[in-house]
Amino acid sequence: MTISLQVLYSTENDTTFDHDYYAATHLPLVKEHMGSHIDNTMVVKGLAGGPDVPAGFHTIATMTFADQAAMDAAMGAAAPVLGDIPNFYNGQPQMLIGEVLG
Repeated sequence: MTISLQVLYSTENDTTFDHDYYAATHLPLVKEHMGSHIDNTMVVKGLAGGPDVPAGFHTIATMTFADQAAMDAAMGAAAPVLGDIPNFYNGQPQMLIGEVLG
């Protein structure tokens, strides 16, 4: 069963997000420390929440894993990745772990 991990960086509470740092430094950290366990990664930069509605998220990152064991292994290697978050985001990211249905 394919498992996904989504990390959502909300725009609530006037949070800030450094997209340049995220792309140049954080994503390579993810690849270095967790990449061997990840099947696929997709990162979406929020532009809008609908017509004339600001985006509710700066960014949403989605990673898929072959199974729970692969995600657990990735999370076991994620300490440097998690420790890097304050370097580009001044809020608390939300996470969603789920079963991929389609």
